[in-house]
Amino acid sequence: MAASAKVRLWMYQKMVTARLFEERLKLAYLEGKQPVFNMAKGPLPGEMHLASGQEPCAVGVCAHLRADDCVTAPHRAHHVAIAKNVDLRRMAAEIFGKATGLSGGRGGHMHLFDAAVNFSNSGIIAAGMGPAVGMALAAKLQGRDSIAISYIGEGAANQGAFHESLNLAAVWKAPVVFVIEDNAWGISVEKRESTAVERNSIRAQGYDMPGIFVPGNDADAVYEVAGAAIERARAGEGPTLIEIETHRLEGHFMGDAEKYRPPGEVARLQAIDPIPAYRQRLSASGVSAAELDAAETSARELVDDAIASARAAPTPIPADALTCVFI
Repeated sequence: MAASAKVRLWMYQKMVTARLFEERLKLAYLEGKQPVFNMAKGPLPGEMHLASGQEPCAVGVCAHLRADDCVTAPHRAHHVAIAKNVDLRRMAAEIFGKATGLSGGRGGHMHLFDAAVNFSNSGIIAAGMGPAVGMALAAKLQGRDSIAISYIGEGAANQGAFHESLNLAAVWKAPVVFVIEDNAWGISVEKRESTAVERNSIRAQGYDMPGIFVPGNDADAVYEVAGAAIERARAGEGPTLIEIETHRLEGHFMGDAEKYRPPGEVARLQAIDPIPAYRQRLSASGVSAAELDAAETSARELVDDAIASARAAPTPIPADALTCVFI
């Protein structure tokens, strides 16, 4: 099923919101870290993984979801969180380590959790797959038609949790959709140097579930494939594995020198940036420049508000470090 004009404009706005949000995070992250890069300095110390270029993977799937559908995601997850309607103010505050954050500043950008829309992500590779299968099974046992989505990178397809989760999902006919964002790089290792098969989607055959590859980093194509997989899951027909060709415009983390990239690769990927390409496609389909500009303005206002709110938010009380922990 093709996306309606309204849904396509929603996808465009979400993609722009994700990109602008990460551009602002990038500026904040680099504060205090220049001219000599020191990961511990500035208002955002530690690692920072940006998803610029991978936005179609998020919107094409999440456009089909409800608040009661569960989503787990990996460390590079801002775009998915935004597409799943995670509270942007609280998410920004969490990333800035503020008391008003999703988890009071305890989790940071790799451990976001918003119970209101059933979203979570983890810095541990493939860690969200098992919980996604469990949440899908819970919905099935309770007689609900909600589903679970598990996002992973292509490197996670070589983890034991990947195979265990696919196997159990198939055995239980759990209403879960596994989404692989294949950006061709596992940190600094090319996929072809670490993975025995050309396409991870073919691994679905070993677990008796459909496996679909979506080329071109195309939001509309992702929407159509995801729609069929999600409809199948809601109907009680079991899991699906979707592999999406996508591109990472930034390094694995902020500060990554990216010496492993072949010469000219980044410039080539920037030339096929999915956001301006999608704007051109929408314009050619009859969406007015005024509508597209309004979507961009709305996205910028949301991001400006979230970042300003996060910077102004209070820092956690030191004693709170001893709360919300298991002993």
